[in-house]
Amino acid sequence: MDRFSEYRVMWVLVLFDLPTETKKDKKAYMDFRKNLQRDGFTMFQFSIYVRHCASSENAAVHIKRVKSFLPEFGQVGILCITDKQFAQIEVFYGKKPQGVKTPGQQLELF
Repeated sequence: MDRFSEYRVMWVLVLFDLPTETKKDKKAYMDFRKNLQRDGFTMFQFSIYVRHCASSENAAVHIKRVKSFLPEFGQVGILCITDKQFAQIEVFYGKKPQGVKTPGQQLELF
């Protein structure tokens, strides 16, 4: 059972800021994103992609793969955290908290 521990399961986050000023830059940006998606990463935010990994050994394989297709220019950060840490992320959509929407009153027709 230790194999499925929330401390053993990992998340790999790839954070990047790549230039898109020239056609060559845009192509490198698109190729990098496509390579991330081919390797099983999904978009968390526009420049943040995440991937679930069963273990730190599996995460190391994907980190090595990301390093193999790094673009020539721009900044790329790779962060590896446990499933327990990832579960503590708080995500907000806008500044104001969203209240619970109550359903409207049901009307009866005779």
